[in-house]
Amino acid sequence: MEKTIRRLPDAELEVMQAVWACEVPVARADIDAKLKDTHPMALTTLLTVLTRLSDKGFIRIEKEGRSARYIPLVSREEYLAQQSRRFLDKLCGGSLPAFAAALCDSGLSREELAELRRLLERDEL
Repeated sequence: MEKTIRRLPDAELEVMQAVWACEVPVARADIDAKLKDTHPMALTTLLTVLTRLSDKGFIRIEKEGRSARYIPLVSREEYLAQQSRRFLDKLCGGSLPAFAAALCDSGLSREELAELRRLLERDEL
């Protein structure tokens, strides 16, 4: 049975995106560096969010003396797949035509839609 991956609140998702963008194991300073331009946060806030992510099973915290390293336990791909399925089921009633219409109405360019079509036709998804 596939495990259910909870939807993350925005701040936690931003931190998780930064973790995914770093080389594992991830240092707090690396996460902070990824966030500083787009989503800067105080050190205490970042540490609180990292603890929450650990409590939810998204990361493992490994203490190294006075510092820590963070290891993702959920991949970006796993999270995206589960949230896409959740969107399809909850908001589109499981209807692929409704999902496709929502995707087309989302502001994707003709080029992006053509790329999606090519990926589907080549069975690359």
